[in-house]
Amino acid sequence: MKIEEIRSVLEQAGMEELEQAMEPFVLDRRKTVQKLLESFRRKKRNYEEEKIRTERMKRYEKQYEQYAWICGVDEAGRGPLAGPVVAAAVILPKDCSLLQINDSKQVPEKKREELYDRIRETALSVGVGIVGPERIDEINILQATYQAMRDAVSQLDPVPSLLLNDAVSIPELAIPQVPIIKGDAKSISIAAASIIAKVTRDRMMREYDRMYPEYGFAAHKGYGSAAHMEAIRTHGACPIHRKTFLKNIFPQEVEA
Repeated sequence: MKIEEIRSVLEQAGMEELEQAMEPFVLDRRKTVQKLLESFRRKKRNYEEEKIRTERMKRYEKQYEQYAWICGVDEAGRGPLAGPVVAAAVILPKDCSLLQINDSKQVPEKKREELYDRIRETALSVGVGIVGPERIDEINILQATYQAMRDAVSQLDPVPSLLLNDAVSIPELAIPQVPIIKGDAKSISIAAASIIAKVTRDRMMREYDRMYPEYGFAAHKGYGSAAHMEAIRTHGACPIHRKTFLKNIFPQEVEA
């Protein structure tokens, strides 16, 4: 067989069947074939390592497996100077086999977008809560984050039996909760919520970039980068800036 034909055979084989698919070519003495086999062996090793890592991220889901509907909750956008805070709540199937899910900050943007779609397809239920800058200024960012989280949880069907939260306990909810420090790196449910929240907010900030192109929101997503700070000095604050966040940095802009 030609190299490209062998490659096609191996690519069409699933990871679980890859060893069997490679067997007919093991005795092929061509260096190009042996290099190809080695590259697929590396893919197989990486796949097995990822399965182990993902299983470790199910530790809390397994610890609380007596609960029927376990929900991960996380947010994106507590720290930026502009834009909303977004929370997501995700219930994954107990036998969920999604790989490559991690804390959204550890996942490249292109991969986050792919995982967003896969999580949406796989999850039993997904809720998203969004609280804008005006409300953030009214009630402060912590309370706005709690409101976004409650809104996200309220959208779920089925109603969750247990919430696994990234580091916080959400007030005014009767559902049992487990706050987990750095939970987005320890729980697959929280990690899934972090990706949904992050991608949702990033998409919103790209839309705001079209509305207010002088601020560069698509690049920095509203965080206090040097370019963003300079844009505020040059153009002043815009409607999606959080005035309570700016008042100590640019008091003149807030007063205006």
